[in-house]
Amino acid sequence: MSAEDRLAAKLSELKIMLPPAPEPKGVYRPLMIVDKLVYTSGHLPVRPSGELVTGRLGGELTMEAGYEAARLAGLGILASLRKQLGTLDRIRRVVKVLGVVNCTPEFTHQPAVINGCSELFGQIFGLDAGIGARSALAAPSLPLGVAVEIEAIFELEG
Repeated sequence: MSAEDRLAAKLSELKIMLPPAPEPKGVYRPLMIVDKLVYTSGHLPVRPSGELVTGRLGGELTMEAGYEAARLAGLGILASLRKQLGTLDRIRRVVKVLGVVNCTPEFTHQPAVINGCSELFGQIFGLDAGIGARSALAAPSLPLGVAVEIEAIFELEG
């Protein structure tokens, strides 16, 4: 089964639609291709309504809300890849994910939050190709007050 087929099946199973690829909110490109690597800019968590998921983990947001925010940011990354590449089938593997979590100083579960994105990629690309290296960091605030910001690097086929 291709990545594109897995994406369609997973979205159907979850009863969600892939969002439109987000437009840049500043002076940058959503992704850049250099040789066989695709670098995405940081993606924010956008609900299907178009509303951003805002708030701080350890404050007004629960772990579950943070996990869902990371999954939504991952869906935005997939939408950007599909828009630029035309299909996800050109993706060979996830190389690296960097997730930043807006949280209180006492909150220490950043990796569990970013699992929302990492597990989504594993479901779409398969565990071997969908799980890469990863960092999960804390921040006292993020742009527009969002809960998470996630960027990723992917390797292209051939």
